[in-house]
Amino acid sequence: MIQRVTVPTLFPPPAYSHASVVEAGTRLAFLAGSVPLSADGTLVGEGDPVRQARQVLANLEEQLTAVGSALDQVVTTDVYVVGAEPAVLSAVWDVVEASGLSTGPHSSTLIGVTCLGYPGQLVEITATAAVPDAAGS
Repeated sequence: MIQRVTVPTLFPPPAYSHASVVEAGTRLAFLAGSVPLSADGTLVGEGDPVRQARQVLANLEEQLTAVGSALDQVVTTDVYVVGAEPAVLSAVWDVVEASGLSTGPHSSTLIGVTCLGYPGQLVEITATAAVPDAAGS
């Protein structure tokens, strides 16, 4: 079970919670950064952070499926975006917010950075998710 907490004495966050609490005994998946590469290793959406964010989320869904989880089970993410302009970060956040990650909503940090690991990469998302047992609890 995931309890998502928005602290009433803090500024209300847009489409994410301040904290997520997972009951002891729940399996967790700690996912490596999801990147905007196709299955053959080609960069998707060169120069387009919004297109890259969509690919990153599609890849994140694949990672989650592989471990028996889903976007709505994500408890926390770090969203890295190359750029210092709030408009670029906001455009990527809009894609994140429109995804199943906002169902929770999960706890998240949006971070502007100067570069990421692959040439031309503009977006990366790391995640931690609960992995429900086979009975669906």
